[in-house]
Amino acid sequence: MPRPLIGITTYVEESTRYGVWDVPASLVPTGYHELVQAAGGAAVLLPPDEPGSAAEVLGRLDGLVVAGGPDVDPVRYGAERHPRTGPPATVRDEWELALIEAALASGKPVLGICRGMQALNVALGGTLIQHIDGHAVAPGVMSWHPVRPVAGTRYAALVPEEAEVPTYHHQAVDRLGRGLIASAHAVDGTVEAIELPGSAHWVLGVQWHPERDKDTRVMSSLIEAASLIPAVRV
Repeated sequence: MPRPLIGITTYVEESTRYGVWDVPASLVPTGYHELVQAAGGAAVLLPPDEPGSAAEVLGRLDGLVVAGGPDVDPVRYGAERHPRTGPPATVRDEWELALIEAALASGKPVLGICRGMQALNVALGGTLIQHIDGHAVAPGVMSWHPVRPVAGTRYAALVPEEAEVPTYHHQAVDRLGRGLIASAHAVDGTVEAIELPGSAHWVLGVQWHPERDKDTRVMSSLIEAASLIPAVRV
């Protein structure tokens, strides 16, 4: 049986140097596709595209991973910009929110990672806390802290124990989006995982970076859910 085809969102860096070239590039850290592959999937990188093409793209995939990155523009959830909120990434917001909406509409499994979890929450009408301290220690340096699963959730079924996870973020979920529940918390109460309950639709977001860890349980579950999709791929 072919491996499930998992799309991973990428982003554009305007100046990227490799070899003799210094040009714009669409990229994502290698940990994302390596995690998909380690969990049994085939990875496809999704550069920003027209939002109207999201349903067409999702129709060719079995699952979606929305990668980490810059802050979601607070205009997307009706908030004033906090002084610590980063500059808007308008093209990326439009594309990833469209992909999430297409995945939700089509029943394709979707995993949001860090920014991707926040985008998932915003796509469903939720809001974000625009700045918190203690979840990023220094620019470009991952920190580790424990997260505690919420009993009875999909995440708790996958990772029933308190787990140390790699984290790098300064924003967090505030009001949960439609139908979402919190499925893990940090010791300080920060929401660390969200999901749509029920077995019919695999939708999960994690605030940490599983692509920087060796634990494949969350990604393996997405791949398992995606393995049921190829027969209905369009």
